[in-house]
Amino acid sequence: MRFLDLILPTPAENLALDEALLEEAEAADEPRETLRLWEPAGPMVVVGRSSRVDEEVHVDVCRAEGIPILRRPSGGAAILAGPGCLMYALVLSYEKRPGLRPVDHAHVFVLSTIAAALGPLCPGVRCAGTSDLALGDQKFSGNSLRSRRRHFLYHGTLLYRFPLDQIGRYLKPPPRMPDYRKGRDHTVFMTNLPLPRETISNALMKAWNATEPCLDWPRALVAQLVTEKYSV
Repeated sequence: MRFLDLILPTPAENLALDEALLEEAEAADEPRETLRLWEPAGPMVVVGRSSRVDEEVHVDVCRAEGIPILRRPSGGAAILAGPGCLMYALVLSYEKRPGLRPVDHAHVFVLSTIAAALGPLCPGVRCAGTSDLALGDQKFSGNSLRSRRRHFLYHGTLLYRFPLDQIGRYLKPPPRMPDYRKGRDHTVFMTNLPLPRETISNALMKAWNATEPCLDWPRALVAQLVTEKYSV
């Protein structure tokens, strides 16, 4: 698997790169799998493909404080990301992994792989809800999926040094909550994984055998997507 550790200058470019890696794989002659890691330089709100922004985000607060609000190509509810939140993106091939076409199978496979990689480093890590990773009964990772014909994009967050008290400032309670949340607000429900970023990154690289440097990432497609879809 290819590995790309790259942070682009703007939130729009970083979201566009996740999608561009998926589109690049779709256009390739052979299956092309990639693990990408990045971390936002500043706070940003990212809503799901079908999110109703006004129902999930304190839009007035974000606008007043200059927090960008962007829409990703995958599902799920709004997230707040920023420094202390490691973002990962996996592009996986259905041809190599035909059993993952059902969405629930893809969730279980990816999250179980990540949980197995982090568990020995931090006991208590587990899969929770439909697409979360939790430490005990507190969530530290939310994830979502975008499927195409030959590949799918699976991406998410890994909180490790994130200011949890900021989440409720910019995000409203989500419209749908997993049972294990038990109605808790963001500050009580969320937690940080007590591991340094380098340790988490190394565990992910090892879990996915991501050893081939990705030097030819799709620059032109990123620019096109920013112009057409991700401009704020």
